[in-house]
Amino acid sequence: MVQLKEEAFGSKAKKFTWKTDSGFSVSVISYGATITSIQVPDKSGIISDVVLGFDDLDSYVKRNVPYLGATVGRCANRIGRGQYQIDGASYQVAKNIGENHLHGGIVGFDKVYWQSSVEGTAVTFSYLSKDGEEGYPGDLVTNVTYDVTDDSILHVEFSATSTKKTVVNLTNHSYFNLAGHDGGADELYKHEVAINADRITDTDSNSIPTGKFMKVGGTPYDLRTARRLGDVINKGTNLYDDNFCVTTYGNKGVNFVSRVTHPPSGRYLEVYSDQPGVQFYTANFLPSPNEPALIGKQGVGYRKHGAFCLETQNFPDAVNHANFPTAVLKPGQVYTHKVKYCFGVDAESQPVVVVN
Repeated sequence: MVQLKEEAFGSKAKKFTWKTDSGFSVSVISYGATITSIQVPDKSGIISDVVLGFDDLDSYVKRNVPYLGATVGRCANRIGRGQYQIDGASYQVAKNIGENHLHGGIVGFDKVYWQSSVEGTAVTFSYLSKDGEEGYPGDLVTNVTYDVTDDSILHVEFSATSTKKTVVNLTNHSYFNLAGHDGGADELYKHEVAINADRITDTDSNSIPTGKFMKVGGTPYDLRTARRLGDVINKGTNLYDDNFCVTTYGNKGVNFVSRVTHPPSGRYLEVYSDQPGVQFYTANFLPSPNEPALIGKQGVGYRKHGAFCLETQNFPDAVNHANFPTAVLKPGQVYTHKVKYCFGVDAESQPVVVVN
């Protein structure tokens, strides 16, 4: 049985918490439609919070520079130079990472209060992004629906409609550490990661796609079979912060994207999505060991390589590359994006990674 509780979170936000009989629980707040907590039992029944976050609303409003747990949009990831064209019309969106655009701009979807509604155990957050917001055309109505089922699965579904042709690429930016949010880099390196991808999008020095693809074979990006992060993460520069192209994209429904396990605790996370890509990111831009930590929940200091993200998405900068899946949403169309986060302990079978 799944129980859903609603309560205030600070002076302006709401918090919704799902809890199952097994002790699995998820909390989401209306500010940024943000996941703030995911509590998961380990193989001994010990329950730990496996996502990074903050204890209070003020911290999310003022200190969530890394987008911990947030819904990001209108366009997740990067747009080169913050520029693109639709039907010959040029658009300039906000530049908020050097000369480029990241995660929707200066005030993206992670920095606004969403309206909420409840139907059964499903909670839907809604936001109207006005025409011209952060430089994007069209009034965009976005919904994000969260639900939890008894089998320790978090279901997330994004949808959006627009009054004008616009760019849409939504994702959730949760930071996971299956040892617990306080596990740090030492525990992250013990994680074993498999990703269903035989290529990544090639990028320049500013992480903007070149339009080409790189096969992962023989590189640290070859995660088609599970590899221990500690064995591969230091074999390249700034590993990992890359868009992996899901091999089975195009099949109907959601496809297997990734499986991550933490052998000491037995916890695993499997991600399924209907999107063409997933940004695998190992928190490279959190503070390094010689810098002051980002203080999170329970006073824990978060640092570089203290967590990983699996951001299901369209390819970065897709609007500027004709050979990428389209990122343009037209009036009358409905953008949809489904993702499942499946948690458990490692006694269960592992799905086969299929590479064509």
